[in-house]
Amino acid sequence: MTAGGYKQVRLIALFLFLLFTTAAYSHAQQRHAVRWVSDGDTIILNDGRRVRYIGINAPEIDHENQKAQPFGYEARSFNIQLVSTQRIRLELDKERHDRYGRWLAYIFLSDGSFVNARLLQNGFAYYLYRKPNVKYDKLLLKAQQEAMKAKKGLWRRWKEEKGMYIGNRKSMRFHLPTCPFAQNIKRKNRVNFATKWDAFTAGYAPAKKCIEKFWSYKSED
Repeated sequence: MTAGGYKQVRLIALFLFLLFTTAAYSHAQQRHAVRWVSDGDTIILNDGRRVRYIGINAPEIDHENQKAQPFGYEARSFNIQLVSTQRIRLELDKERHDRYGRWLAYIFLSDGSFVNARLLQNGFAYYLYRKPNVKYDKLLLKAQQEAMKAKKGLWRRWKEEKGMYIGNRKSMRFHLPTCPFAQNIKRKNRVNFATKWDAFTAGYAPAKKCIEKFWSYKSED
């Protein structure tokens, strides 16, 4: 290729880079209205896009044959309170869609409030580590730890006996010892927890396929 040809290729590459950067910046600054709040961590925008919040998992509400989990409807109500009358900004990470086709995003209000973190801070969700979307992981885990310390929401009436849970340092999930997934964890990735509380505090989330009951509550008087 001639010198002129190389120069032309460089100019085209620069043009494409600037075009992509400008489009990405414009997209990041857009504000969106929320049509519907599905639950504590999922919304539908006015343009029809379904958006799943990154880095958190809220308790489920009733759907199909599944009963609502504790604080499922409270989490949904708090999410409605945060976003239903606001124009929100979506911030994306490396992976933009989940396996269900939902957009994955961090949600910000016009005043700069970080919705994902607000749900954690008030105890209406737990922290969920999932690569490659880890941009705000330290902030999100700290928000959960603050809620646990203050006994807010999910953590308010917590009570459990000591047992044994096995965490996977690679996936940041914890399992029952009898779970086949736990038995297949490599030794270097294994970490033991005496309680679910300890596992949550360390930033581990329950493995849904072997831990059906996430929360442990004492009855209210």
